Amino acid sequence: MILFMEPEASVIVESGVDLTSEQMVELRELAGSRDVPADVALRARIVLWSGEGRRRKDIAELAGVAPLTVDRCKARYAARGLAGLEEKRRGGVPRCRRRCGLG
Repeated sequence: MILFMEPEASVIVESGVDLTSEQMVELRELAGSRDVPADVALRARIVLWSGEGRRRKDIAELAGVAPLTVDRCKARYAARGLAGLEEKRRGGVPRCRRRCGLG
């Protein structure tokens, strides 16, 4: 499912994420892989559950995340495919460097 914001109203409209069988296989492999970071595997599961037709609220509960996180995962996958499931690079100094007085 992908959520779209209607410009006239402040209403979020849900629409289904249509996944091909090939995409389902790729996402299942990613979700079950021990070679990818846990957050990437979780995002893959979120997209899979959405492709299965589960509700946003249920997916959030299953994944232990906020519903907004579910929306973001689906939108990033829709826009960028598997690459959208990876962590985005962030600017600035990493927290541990800042805390330790190194940055």
